[in-house]
Amino acid sequence: MQMMIALPIFLIAACLAAVVGSLAPAESRSRRAIRANLAAGFDGDSADVDERAEPSVLGQLARRLVLPANRVKLEKLVALAGHPSAWPLERILVAKPLLAATALTLGLLLLGGSPGGLVVLLVIAVVITSYFVPDLLLHSRGIERQAAIELALPDTLDQMLIAVEAGLGFEAAMSRAGQNGSGPLAEELVRTLQDMRVGLSRREAYQAMVERTNVPDLRAFVRAVVQADAYGISITSVLRTQAKEMRVKRRQRAEEKAMKIPVKVLFPLMLFILPVLFIAVLGPTVINVVNG
Repeated sequence: MQMMIALPIFLIAACLAAVVGSLAPAESRSRRAIRANLAAGFDGDSADVDERAEPSVLGQLARRLVLPANRVKLEKLVALAGHPSAWPLERILVAKPLLAATALTLGLLLLGGSPGGLVVLLVIAVVITSYFVPDLLLHSRGIERQAAIELALPDTLDQMLIAVEAGLGFEAAMSRAGQNGSGPLAEELVRTLQDMRVGLSRREAYQAMVERTNVPDLRAFVRAVVQADAYGISITSVLRTQAKEMRVKRRQRAEEKAMKIPVKVLFPLMLFILPVLFIAVLGPTVINVVNG
């Protein structure tokens, strides 16, 4: 009897330890890999670098357990989330089956105590939800990042416009805005300039930035810049027009959110606030009428 109780507890502890280990920051390992890549050109120790760059055994097993379509979707979600250092793709691939295995183990324990059809459906729902928890977290992180880029885009365009009017080139203005700014948009500008320095063309670097962010306003700005570069249009007029348009769109979005507030407040007001108010106001009167 004690062995039957100890075995599920041991499995739960092992799964939780594996999940915690997979979600722990991998900063030290990434730094070791970076140092190995930097040192590879001096001592020729490329075999050690390749060995460290290979995924772990657990990561290879997780890649087999995750469907290829889901893996491609995860790669896109990781890109939209900004490639967070604490959530590399290999760690997410390991976390998904481990979370599902942990939920399944807990569900089997729950089924052993109180079996039933409703409990079975609950266990299945929890296991499926646990498997897609990393996807949901990455999706939420990506939405927050896109909103931050969308919010900072008009101010960044104003800074670039001032720099261009002061005599700087477009790429120099982009570099100044990226270095002086903060947030995901500044990081993307710096990343785009780095892509152009390593050999990508302007069109390819801009298109890569659009695919990494998936922000409609940024896509429209990149399209306007590419057309201006192709047809010889003044970049100053493009920046001025785009900055004005982005400010108008930002104000319209703020007004739209403000107009949605009364509708969003209506249902909580009717379900939670008004019944309590009626009870507090009419309750003593009803009690007096009943007692009288």
